[in-house]
Amino acid sequence: MTALAHRFASGVEGVPFTVPSANPESYQAVLRDGEDCLARRPVTLQGLLFPQAEPAPLVLVVPGSVGVAKSHRAHAETLHGAGYATAVLDPFGGRAVASTVANQTQYTFAASAFDVCRAAALLAQRPEVRGGQVGVQGHSRGGSAVLQAAVTRFREAAGGPPLAGAYAVYPWCGHQFLNPAVGSTAVRGIIGDGDEWCSAQQMQGYLNAMRLTGGAVSWRVVSGAHHSFDREEPVSLEPEAAVAPAAPTAYLTDEGVFLEPSGLAPDPTLSERDLMVSAMKAGYGRKGAHLGARSEEEPALFRADMLAFWHRALPLAG
Repeated sequence: MTALAHRFASGVEGVPFTVPSANPESYQAVLRDGEDCLARRPVTLQGLLFPQAEPAPLVLVVPGSVGVAKSHRAHAETLHGAGYATAVLDPFGGRAVASTVANQTQYTFAASAFDVCRAAALLAQRPEVRGGQVGVQGHSRGGSAVLQAAVTRFREAAGGPPLAGAYAVYPWCGHQFLNPAVGSTAVRGIIGDGDEWCSAQQMQGYLNAMRLTGGAVSWRVVSGAHHSFDREEPVSLEPEAAVAPAAPTAYLTDEGVFLEPSGLAPDPTLSERDLMVSAMKAGYGRKGAHLGARSEEEPALFRADMLAFWHRALPLAG
């Protein structure tokens, strides 16, 4: 918990909590075994909860490949200042992972989504959270996680509670369920069209598929913005980043089985790592990618979009 220790400028101190989660090897494992994953490959994660003086709706902030950063705590503080209870999840510490920037295969994206479901389930039961009202906000890899956690079939298998909203910030959308119904969960994605880590087009495609199932789904593509444009940091090169934004989308059946990349046949033997290695061998991968904000206007634009979404999806009144 040392790395997460934090106090807001208002004086509100983060309350530590732990999340029993797991390291499922695939989406198949989650959809087949459900909460039994907790016993098969357990892991304990940590987080901080920042309550209001009275019970309030909660937004859970989930970081990306660099782990919990100053920007994630700042967004939790902004949302807290707007009246929400907030929480920040650390998906790395319990796994002894420092970063996935150079290697995304240290644990699966299925595990990241499972984490979100388990943390939301735990937080929904806290007395600080009004009526179990929880929304989830994820950045980059965390954005992928909250989108998959919003898919009803996956969320229910993982034991996650109904989610008021899922706000995906420059999410990686390389894994997409063929049936991505999200039920009553409001979903929004935001990404820059200058993003070198994740594909704006891929995000649009996944969110539109969710919209076509009847979901309350929206998105915004910010002209010229890079990855992590919400940070109060200038654009810089991350030389160790291993990225492949133009790699083909990997589709998933209702059972969590990947489709064979060259067609529509489900292949239960295909793993996340297989697909990543295949993309690299096909020449889609490269080292080095930029991130950061081009001006003060981009973080301000992000904060306004974030607050507007949560005020719609998770009203404070009532």
